[in-house]
Amino acid sequence: MKKTRLAIALAMFSLSGFSLSAVANTESVTPKTSEQVVSSTEHLVKNALVLQTDFSLRDGAVSAMQGVAFGVDPELKMFNLTHEITPYNIWEASYRLYQTATYWPKGTVFVSVVDPGVGTARKSVVLKTKTGHYFVTPDNGTLTLVAEHLGIEAVREIDEKVNRLKGSEKSYTFHGRDVYAYTGARLASGKISFEQVGPELEPKVETISYQQPVLENGVLKGNIPVLDVQYGNIWTNISDELLAQSGIKKDEKVCVEISEKNGENVKTYYSGVMPYKSSFGDVEQGKPLLYLNSLLNVSFALNMENFAEKYKIKSGSEWSVSLKSCEKIN
Repeated sequence: MKKTRLAIALAMFSLSGFSLSAVANTESVTPKTSEQVVSSTEHLVKNALVLQTDFSLRDGAVSAMQGVAFGVDPELKMFNLTHEITPYNIWEASYRLYQTATYWPKGTVFVSVVDPGVGTARKSVVLKTKTGHYFVTPDNGTLTLVAEHLGIEAVREIDEKVNRLKGSEKSYTFHGRDVYAYTGARLASGKISFEQVGPELEPKVETISYQQPVLENGVLKGNIPVLDVQYGNIWTNISDELLAQSGIKKDEKVCVEISEKNGENVKTYYSGVMPYKSSFGDVEQGKPLLYLNSLLNVSFALNMENFAEKYKIKSGSEWSVSLKSCEKIN
């Protein structure tokens, strides 16, 4: 009877897909290399891939990037930040990354392609920030604001001998598809580790100079990084904390000046007075106001009209604002 039970047990064990020899040999398995470890665990850690370009959606460029990414991993979770960056506007790309990155989970991989120097000697890099986010992009100033606000953990140059779409070696003008989308997808899907991107560089990136937000002698100064393009509102980099330090309070009149610097020349596009209000409807239609935008930064608007269009104001590292408190509104 005991022999019969043993025979049945062995038969069931065999049908389950195991063998006594396999169990017995588990301790003699050869240690895996780092490449094998990444390969064996690649499906355990998957992060989102977020794309940003100045390509627009009018042709197939973005779709080609997405196709390359899905070719790396069909299960990849991929999202668009924007593909409507003003052509060649590296500063705008830098701000859009800063604007959104911290709302994404640790480990998210951002691919940003605003690359007027494509095919030249500029470096292709991956930045890992102290917040645990990854940014795959040309090192051309795009990383200015995320490096400043999120901190630099490490920077690696993309090794194109390994991390480049096979068959694209003769292409010099579409690194967004051939290098950045491909490398970003491999990193996000866990096909490669950050260390396998390429050689580590000094912990610094190319940056764009701009007017830092400051409070000097009662005057707030800052930059216009982007416009709220749909409505023409003016966004600055002056925080609510700095505004509070200036002593400006709700319903006070504020003297505002907006200028552009071109070399040694400075041109003023707006100089006027407006109230500090909570929202647009707190003033009459067409009237100006100062308010805090969704990032809690100082912004200017015309209620139900386009401030930027009316005063021909744009954005960028060369644009600056200054403001100070005026008399209280009665």
